[in-house]
Amino acid sequence: MNEPEITRPRRVRPRRLRRHKTLRNLVAETRVAPASLIVPHFVLPAERGREAIPSMPGVERLGRSDLLARVERDAGLGLRTVLLFGLTEEERKDASGSESRSPGAAVPAAVRELKRVFGDELAVITDVCLCAYTDHGHCGVLDRGTVDNDRSLAPLASMARVHGDAGADLVAPSDMMDGRVANIRDALDRHGLTDVGILSYAAKFASAFYGPFRDAAGSAPGEGDRRGYQLDPRNGREAVREALLDEEEGADILMVKPALAYLDVVHRVRQATRLPLAVYNVSGEYAAVKAAAERGWLDEPQVVRESLTAMRRAGADLIITYHARDAVEGGWLR
Repeated sequence: MNEPEITRPRRVRPRRLRRHKTLRNLVAETRVAPASLIVPHFVLPAERGREAIPSMPGVERLGRSDLLARVERDAGLGLRTVLLFGLTEEERKDASGSESRSPGAAVPAAVRELKRVFGDELAVITDVCLCAYTDHGHCGVLDRGTVDNDRSLAPLASMARVHGDAGADLVAPSDMMDGRVANIRDALDRHGLTDVGILSYAAKFASAFYGPFRDAAGSAPGEGDRRGYQLDPRNGREAVREALLDEEEGADILMVKPALAYLDVVHRVRQATRLPLAVYNVSGEYAAVKAAAERGWLDEPQVVRESLTAMRRAGADLIITYHARDAVEGGWLR
C-alpha cells in the first residue's frame, strides 16, 4: 500500500503582503504625493479671460485674475508648484520673439501677481523659449530658415532674467539650444539673481506627443520642424549626455520630456546624476487618456494613477502633469 505524498509547506509567499489594501499600502515602494506634482498653466496677456482648449479637455488659457483663483484652489489641495507658459497677440510676434523679454508680457506679469499673493507658499517656474513669441514658431532666431544656435542664446538669457526679476523661483529653458543653461546662469548671476534656479529641459525629444500643446500655446512652427535641435527619439545615450552637460553648466533640476514613452531614458538619467529629476507628462499623453476615458475605453483614475506611479518608479522626483488637479481632488492617488 502506497503512503500518501507529503506536500511541503510553502514558506515563501509574497502574496501574504498583498492580502488587503492596508498591507499593500504599508509595503508600497513608490508613492505619488501632491507635493511632487507641478501644474502647468497657459497665461493670457490679459487681466481676465478663460479660453477652453478643445484638444486638452479640462485645461484652459487663463487671464491673471482667473489664474490666481485657480492656483488658490489648487494650493488648497496641496498643489503648490506651477509652471507658466505665456501667450501673446499675433501682432506682437516678430522674428526674434522680442515680446518674450518684455517685463509687461503675460508671464512676468503673472509671476508678480502670484508672488504678491502667495509669496513663498507657492513655487513658480517659468518656461523659457521663444516659440510662442516668434512669427515663425521656432524656438530660436532663424538665419536663412535654420535656427541659429548662438544668436538665440542672448534673447533666451534676457527672457530668463526678466522672469527672475519678476520673482520666478526657477526658470525652465525648453528651447534645446546648446549652451543655453550656462548662458542663462551667467546672465542671472550678473544681475544679482543668484537665487533663481534653473530647471533644464535637458532631454527634450522631437516628439509627436506635443500636438495639443502647440494648439494651446499657438507655438507650432510655420515651416519645417524641430528635429534639428530637439533629441532624436531613437537615442538614449545622447539623452544622458545632454543631461550631464546641463548639470555641468549649472542646472539645478533636470527634466526628461515626454514621460511615458521615455521611461527608459528617465531611468538612465536617474542613474547618471544626483540632481533632482523631473518628467513632463505632456499634452498628447494627457489628451489620449482623456479621449479614451470619454469613450469608456479606459478607467481614467486607474490609468492616471498607474502612469504617474510608473514615472516615479522609473526615477522621477517631480512630475509636470495636466492630470494633477483631477488626481488629487478625486483621490486617484490613494
